[in-house]
Amino acid sequence: MGSSRSVLFFINLAIIILNLVAPTISQDDGICTFTADYCWKCFDTGTYTAGDKYQVNLNSLLSSFSSSAQNNSGFYSSSRGQDSNKINAIALCRGDLSQDSCQACLNKSTDILLQNCSTQKEAIIWAERCMVRYSYNLIFGIEQTDPFKHVPSPRFAKNPQQFELVLTPLLDILSDRAASGNSLKKFAAGHATVPGGETIYALAQCTPDIDKQNCSSCLKQSVTEIQTCCDGKQGGRVLKPSCNLRYEDYLFFRSIADKLVDIPAPVPAAPALKEEKKKSNIKQIVITIVVVLVAFVTILSSICIFLRLTKRRVKLDEDENSEDVSLVESLQYDFETIRSATDDFSDANKLGQGGFGAVYKGRLANGTYIAVKRLFKNSEQGDREFKTEVTLVAQLQHRNLVRLLGFCLKAGERIVIYEYVPNTSLNHFIFDPIDQAHLDWETRYKIIGGIARGLLYLHEDSRLRIIHRDLKPSNILLDEDMNPKIADFGMARLFMMDQTQGDTNTIAGTYGYMAPEYVMYGRFSVKSDVFSFGVLILEILSGKRISSFQNGENEEDLLSYAWRNWRDDTVANIMDPKLTTGLGIEMMRCIHIALLCVQENVASRPSMASVVSMLNSHSVTLSIPSRPAYYLQHKSGSDITGPDESKNSMHASANKNSDFTEPYAR
Repeated sequence: MGSSRSVLFFINLAIIILNLVAPTISQDDGICTFTADYCWKCFDTGTYTAGDKYQVNLNSLLSSFSSSAQNNSGFYSSSRGQDSNKINAIALCRGDLSQDSCQACLNKSTDILLQNCSTQKEAIIWAERCMVRYSYNLIFGIEQTDPFKHVPSPRFAKNPQQFELVLTPLLDILSDRAASGNSLKKFAAGHATVPGGETIYALAQCTPDIDKQNCSSCLKQSVTEIQTCCDGKQGGRVLKPSCNLRYEDYLFFRSIADKLVDIPAPVPAAPALKEEKKKSNIKQIVITIVVVLVAFVTILSSICIFLRLTKRRVKLDEDENSEDVSLVESLQYDFETIRSATDDFSDANKLGQGGFGAVYKGRLANGTYIAVKRLFKNSEQGDREFKTEVTLVAQLQHRNLVRLLGFCLKAGERIVIYEYVPNTSLNHFIFDPIDQAHLDWETRYKIIGGIARGLLYLHEDSRLRIIHRDLKPSNILLDEDMNPKIADFGMARLFMMDQTQGDTNTIAGTYGYMAPEYVMYGRFSVKSDVFSFGVLILEILSGKRISSFQNGENEEDLLSYAWRNWRDDTVANIMDPKLTTGLGIEMMRCIHIALLCVQENVASRPSMASVVSMLNSHSVTLSIPSRPAYYLQHKSGSDITGPDESKNSMHASANKNSDFTEPYAR
């Protein structure tokens, strides 16, 4: 009886403490106060019905953020669903947080957001330590400064004029450092001392999906707003979807050596008062005691919930190499739906056939056209690996990549569904005597630029670094506006972002487009794709295939032909005679870039980031290219698809690992 009373007393004490220290929440939509730990904005741009597919996708997506164990950068971005039920979301934790603290903040924030914006299709919440936003509109890689919140402290600085002279330069420096961050983290924190003893602690942060220029723009504008909203105050925040600023007169972030940078004030700082330090220490001790008590009681009262969650966690650990289950489910199509869309895979709907299967045109019940890849039934890949790879490729979102919509698995059937691209492949246009007429200079230049941007995304901006390894005209599809889309990731390899090179004993690809170091040594990198891109440029400009062609009495490949004319200053011979109009300077520059890309020395080839800069700006100086690699000893343009073709002093066999992603027949 005595022990029961003790437990009841302890629980009652915990409830009282929780009520005292529980986070305060702004109840009014769009209003933030300095004492509120959470504030949010529910947009009136659209609503959904409770229980519908949009809500299912929303709950699934936000749940994946708050339970993810695969990301320690504190930044999460993903999508769920299709068409009107598609939801895009971003979550960002403060850059100094541990993974556990980040997940705790996301858990609480998503609960509050779903509770208070229960039917809105678009909403955002800012917590002290994290931010979560979702929308049915595209939000990735876009600087967004509205809605915004200004949260000034109610207290004034001791010397507002001196305080302002130190604050603005501090925020400017932190903004520059945050904008210079990478694709995983754009965060900077630091402090400076005001004459008289006050210390300003501040941070600047952007969502890592926006580039340096947009991050800098967002933060610089926020610094200006700080001067207006929080003039003379001891603390303040500017909260926006793409960036945030905060400063206080106390240390509110973790002091980590490689993150906290001491920024000296313009004048020598006076020592802090001992009394202030003493009060600060007492305050920290009280907070520590309260937090420990709250944590103890919370753990004690939630043991049952913890045990139930442990079962689920064990199940997830067993499947740790697969993507989030809910995402896989959202990508999976019913077999009967696909059979109906393609009229039972009729020959009338057949678009082509390649080494891994046949492709059919289909039309879903909602009128959407799709391309359906029905893989041959001889793959050695397991169902779980197949789902994992489909899930990964489905998350590649770029206008110059063919979009994977989903997949279907049933009784030995393996089907992949892509967006339908109406104008077939670049191969069909540049080498067809009739369709060549559709490719004027402006269109060819647009195609070159689009392919470059797609490769740059694969190499630098996607979640993992992706090496395509089979770039050629038949794997570049063209939409109704002749915009290029890179297809066929059947031979692609995935790298971690800090990985630069890989090796393989299995050579698979197409002669002429493969870099020499890959053909001879099985060595591949981003520069292998750069080589293939250079060959593509020469084919687009000349209208000739890489494979050997007759040039008078001599027979030579396109690379040697281009190099000879470059060396002899007869570059006009390289250009397609059908290009009667166009900018000669741009044509010459493209040939120059192509020759830089196909250099035999790997280190001499430019990165795709450099190539995009060269194409976009004539002010970028181009270096002199060296002799390109030659493929006269091989039959250029032929595919390596099996071990029976390993006659060229190398081991050549089919790529059996990633055979699901070839959307159109090669």
